[in-house]
Amino acid sequence: MLFRSLLARKLGDLWGQQVVVENRPGAGGNIGTEVVAKAAPDGHTLGIAPSTHAIVPRLFSKLPFDTLKDFTFVSLVAAGPNIVVCHPSVPANSVKELIALAKRRPGQLTFASAGIGATTHLAGEYFKNVAAIDVLHIPYKGSSQAQIDLVGGQVSFMVDSMPSGLPKVQAGKTRALATTGRKRYSALPNVPTVMESGLDYESISWWGVVGPAGIPPAVVNKLLADITRVMAQADVKEKFVSTGVEPAGSSPLELAAAMKSDIARVGKLITDTGMQAE
Repeated sequence: MLFRSLLARKLGDLWGQQVVVENRPGAGGNIGTEVVAKAAPDGHTLGIAPSTHAIVPRLFSKLPFDTLKDFTFVSLVAAGPNIVVCHPSVPANSVKELIALAKRRPGQLTFASAGIGATTHLAGEYFKNVAAIDVLHIPYKGSSQAQIDLVGGQVSFMVDSMPSGLPKVQAGKTRALATTGRKRYSALPNVPTVMESGLDYESISWWGVVGPAGIPPAVVNKLLADITRVMAQADVKEKFVSTGVEPAGSSPLELAAAMKSDIARVGKLITDTGMQAE
């Protein structure tokens, strides 16, 4: 995610030292999340917890960490809708046309995700359920790999996160059918929402800064103050929006409360969609 690198660079400038971004994709984000959970609680190792963080405890029977107890929550930093995108060869220019195509060809269309348990997996399964269509899920090890095959035409469509999906749409490599918020996204004013297509469907992604459990309150307060300071910078806000997310903020308690609420909400979605880890 480009905004993650920007946040790291800005914090590094503020602290006078380099902040290294280490990508650990795979297992619906669980690999990277485990690294953060098992790090020393000194504030030197942090992670960007995506919406997936609320999905995995209800999807996987065994995890190498506790989603709530093994983390210190610092602040929400971004949120935004997802985007329904398809390969240009797919004969559909709207959500209604995609659904009609899927119903004419049951079991033939495929949708990609960033992996079992990823936000894009849940978003795709939820879309499949609400639209009442028979499409096949193809999981990948991260959004970038899923996007490669979507651009190459190996899969039909994807309900992707905006930061991952927007650049390919802007480059003309994929076609945007709809965004998944309650209102149109500012960077794509001509792209309707799924709700405008007549489906009661909303799918929002968010990202928050977390660390291992046990970070001293003074360190958490320092991190929160510095993150808030960086997020208030005009160029940061502008860059976040251009990469497909809306800047956001919260207190540690607010982020933790939102996490608990999302775990309950997502649990119902998983039950309703019959979504399973492989």
